Amino acid sequence: VVFAVTGSSAAYLSKPILAWFGVSKAEVSGWVYYPLYILLIFPVYQILLVSIGFLFGQFTFFWAFEKKMLRAIGLGFLWRRK
Repeated sequence: VVFAVTGSSAAYLSKPILAWFGVSKAEVSGWVYYPLYILLIFPVYQILLVSIGFLFGQFTFFWAFEKKMLRAIGLGFLWRRK
């Protein structure tokens, strides 16, 4: 349930965030808008995953999942391994 809610929320919230930065489909080409939209979904998803996991009482699980996922894409330097 957490993954479904997070994915839908990340996709939904990315459009207003792009609009806040002044990027809209009317102002930029679709070739620019959609890659930016997809790239923005990733960090929004990461933040929401831990937040929504916390609301469901599973912060520890989703924090560990988050660190594992970020390590897999090469951002493991953000956390030291114990």
